[in-house]
Amino acid sequence: MRVVRSSVYRRYTSSLNDLQSNLNKSMNKVSTGAAYETAADNPLAYYQGKKMDHLYQDAKSKSSILGDIKNRLYQQEQGARDIQKTLSNSKTSMQYLLDSSHNSSKTSVQTKRDALLQDVQSMVSNLNSQYQDFYVYGGNDITTAPFSLSGDGKTLTYTHKYSDGTTKTVNMTMAYDKNKNTYSYHLSDDDLNNLVTAMREQGRVDIGYGDISNRQSLLDTYTGGLNMLTGLTSDSLNAMSDADAKDAVKAALETTPVALLSRSVMACDNYINDTTTVDQFTDTMGSVLKDAANTEHTISTIYSDLGNKYSLVETTKTRLDTLSDNLTEEYKDILGADPYEAITEMFSYQYSYSAALKMGSNLMQSSLFDFIK
Repeated sequence: MRVVRSSVYRRYTSSLNDLQSNLNKSMNKVSTGAAYETAADNPLAYYQGKKMDHLYQDAKSKSSILGDIKNRLYQQEQGARDIQKTLSNSKTSMQYLLDSSHNSSKTSVQTKRDALLQDVQSMVSNLNSQYQDFYVYGGNDITTAPFSLSGDGKTLTYTHKYSDGTTKTVNMTMAYDKNKNTYSYHLSDDDLNNLVTAMREQGRVDIGYGDISNRQSLLDTYTGGLNMLTGLTSDSLNAMSDADAKDAVKAALETTPVALLSRSVMACDNYINDTTTVDQFTDTMGSVLKDAANTEHTISTIYSDLGNKYSLVETTKTRLDTLSDNLTEEYKDILGADPYEAITEMFSYQYSYSAALKMGSNLMQSSLFDFIK
């Protein structure tokens, strides 16, 4: 019987290509650990894997940003604690100035005045704390240094870039009322509007905590410096009318740690310059000390709130990392190839492919008589 040689080669080539394809698939299975390459191999398992992969990528992306959020919250918490500690230490100087045996010497008053000015400058430095390249107390504006203080401690300047792209500056200058013997910031209505707008800003982020369909349940990761100083949260200000919010901000600004020390420094200056009497001076220092006790409590509350947020972020990150690990294992169970089976299969196809190549070599050397019986 005569056999057509080209027909044999076609069948051989087709079989060899199939073996090579199977060998490549088995090698990919070993190298990638994936049991299937396309949806056609196992549609149900493939799309289950796609769903798990989406959940995995979501968990990893959220977990990756939590590191920065944690560090920013830590810097905010540290800043609040340092300001509280500075205020607590400053109370010693204020108490010293209340003593008639000490305030009778204006040289002693000058010494304590300089110490208080240094303390308030330290507070402003804390308010300009940075993490990497952004300001942690800038609220939604992380690129602008939010605070500065004049050399005499009287004027606190707040600078903020708003969501509409405009940058505005508010100068809060402490002024003395001789008739009432009081010290307070002079702020225009526009100034208060700008401050309230900045303090109402929020930075809620979907980090795996809360429900994205309910914005209020998401964690607000931005705490502006003014919010920290006054104890007024963005939520509380957003719940108020504009008029009530401005009144609340104006009142709270008078008893911030920075305001209390600025009042003390200015009171010392007025007493040293004979603008006020010793009785007026001691009345002012007594009032500042009284307000300082409440202010310490306010800062302590903010400090605790920031600590709770930090703990919450840390817990969320741990949960997301655990979820990622669980999804990885589940993914392997559904779409992962059994290593022993995959290697055995690869060697089997490799042996078959080598044998086929050897057979092809023999075919190339065959003559017409090898196909005739």
